[in-house]
Amino acid sequence: MWKKGLLAGFLILIVGLGLNWIIGMLIPEVQNEYQNTSIFRPWQDPLMLVYFAYPFVLAVALSFLWDKIKAKNALEFAKLFFIVATVPGMFITYTSMQISLLMIIVWSVVGFIEAYIAGLVFTRLK
Repeated sequence: MWKKGLLAGFLILIVGLGLNWIIGMLIPEVQNEYQNTSIFRPWQDPLMLVYFAYPFVLAVALSFLWDKIKAKNALEFAKLFFIVATVPGMFITYTSMQISLLMIIVWSVVGFIEAYIAGLVFTRLK
């Protein structure tokens, strides 16, 4: 579980950084929203370094989930995670935080992609 989770976490980190860069280039409104320090911590805040641990925490949790549900493939796994965790999480985020619907959509798509990547890793490392 740990080995799969750490490997998936590394891939999620790399893909996530790439996607955030691409999204920032294609949808500058989302990138500008991240600059709102009333909602998000500034990158100069030392606590923001912990942000880079998120993909590993997520991937280890997904690895645990993968071992419990015995999904048939990465797409099935990503869809299940999306329905159970992403949809409710983005619903409450949108209703309780002052962020745009566009940001919620971006986070939802990226979350699905991250779960799919984890599922790909887990299917390869059975």
